[in-house]
Amino acid sequence: MAVNLYDSAYALETAIRQSAEYTQLQQAYNEVNADPQAKQMFDQFRQIQMNLQQKQMMGQDISEQENQQAQATVGLVQQNPKISRLMEAEQRMSMIIGELNKVIMKPLEDLYGNM
Repeated sequence: MAVNLYDSAYALETAIRQSAEYTQLQQAYNEVNADPQAKQMFDQFRQIQMNLQQKQMMGQDISEQENQQAQATVGLVQQNPKISRLMEAEQRMSMIIGELNKVIMKPLEDLYGNM
């Protein structure tokens, strides 16, 4: 019996969208977006985060000033309860995605060995 991997992937997508973790993430995201101050703060945090990741991927050094700015922004963001809930929900969802990735990669690990 041939298995269509894409059908399985779309079924997994549906399961993720229907999960409690995704629903909580979506609700937290909507709460942040409904609050202009929280949204602005969160957008600023994301922009700093993306800039630092981009520098790292390009092999550029992150300055002490950039590092301090990022830490200060994280501190401010974590004080906002809506953003804090969103970040916690993101972390839970990220953990689930990581666990699903391990399951998906298991056949290749079994074939090639643990790299």
